[in-house]
Amino acid sequence: MTIIKKLSIPNRHGKLLNSNLELPEDVAIRQYAIFAHCFTCSSSLPIVRHISRTLTRAGIAVLRFDFTGLGKSEGEFAETNFSHDVSDLLDVSAYLEEHYQAPQMLVGHSLGGTAVLMAAFDLPKVTSIATIGSPSDPTHLKKLINYEPSKFSEANSYQTHIGGRSFNIQKQFVEDLERHDILSSLKDLKKALLILHSPVDEIVSVENAAKLFSAALHPKSFLSLDRSDHLMTNKEDAIYAANMIAAWASRYIEKDITA
Repeated sequence: MTIIKKLSIPNRHGKLLNSNLELPEDVAIRQYAIFAHCFTCSSSLPIVRHISRTLTRAGIAVLRFDFTGLGKSEGEFAETNFSHDVSDLLDVSAYLEEHYQAPQMLVGHSLGGTAVLMAAFDLPKVTSIATIGSPSDPTHLKKLINYEPSKFSEANSYQTHIGGRSFNIQKQFVEDLERHDILSSLKDLKKALLILHSPVDEIVSVENAAKLFSAALHPKSFLSLDRSDHLMTNKEDAIYAANMIAAWASRYIEKDITA
């Protein structure tokens, strides 16, 4: 069983981020973790809930939250970008450290995984990172958002549809994607990295995992999520991934902690 605490965490831009802190009810807390959801998704997505609750049952307290402008968080999605997501992660981590304990682990799905990799450089107490179906380069999103240079020939924004919803994409969003070079930075990460990816992922190809793994230094591990789709619509796939993350992370817990 898990205990869920609903939180509203202020970010540096003055917006409140809808958050849920899941705590184990009948086992000791081994460490705290933050879960970052995928692009245009929310923390209520089944994969996020299934993985968070499975980790919690293993003694890992998980804070899952909605990025600015998504889910139930305040703000406008059109005014955000990849850098904004990274800063949200840093603000959530600071809140967790002030009110509970600093997170030792970051978990991110899809672009959320790419974001936690970038945020980790500014979080010295994080010892381990797990990415799930994550792009090796934020510019991977250009295809998903149907970007072409001509989109901005007459305006600084355009409308695109993702998952049946309409989103306003601004020029600054694309320009920000192009400013980040994750692969060249990974050699300086100095944290344990677990890369989980499905070889049949049709949204983010498994070649992205290969690039991340090649660029990172040890300790690094790869786990194939064979037969799983990108969103892990099969609950058992998400539970399997979470159990593997929990087992792997046990090697990188610095000490036992209490709530």
